[in-house]
Amino acid sequence: MDVSHPPAEGDEYVFERTFDHEDVREFGELSGDQQPIHTEPDEAGRLTVQGLLTATLPTKIGGDLNYIARSMAFEFRKPVYTGERITCTCRLESVTERDDYYDVESSAVCTNENGEDVLRAEIDGLIPKNAVSDDE
Repeated sequence: MDVSHPPAEGDEYVFERTFDHEDVREFGELSGDQQPIHTEPDEAGRLTVQGLLTATLPTKIGGDLNYIARSMAFEFRKPVYTGERITCTCRLESVTERDDYYDVESSAVCTNENGEDVLRAEIDGLIPKNAVSDDE
């Protein structure tokens, strides 16, 4: 992921991941979310991935960008199952330069293998200027 230039409106970043049973079990242990849909496989042998585990996809992109979130709003649109490849696209919707940081509003959409939206997010935060290079 290229984070070597200052953030700009319209920049997009993509990350893909497939969650497995161990991911869901470990997140359940950490979060305490032990609902049966996360612990007992369905008739196809899948577990339902916790919504907040799915939400780690845009936060992974944010981490790569050194994006410090102030607020995050999630809309969970469809269940995510173990074994599904999920693609997350984050887009910087607005970027305002300040003295020491960039004020950033972004959106994220996570889609499953069928192209269906499983999660949408709106994120407001900042990227410190010392986290990017101005060498261009």
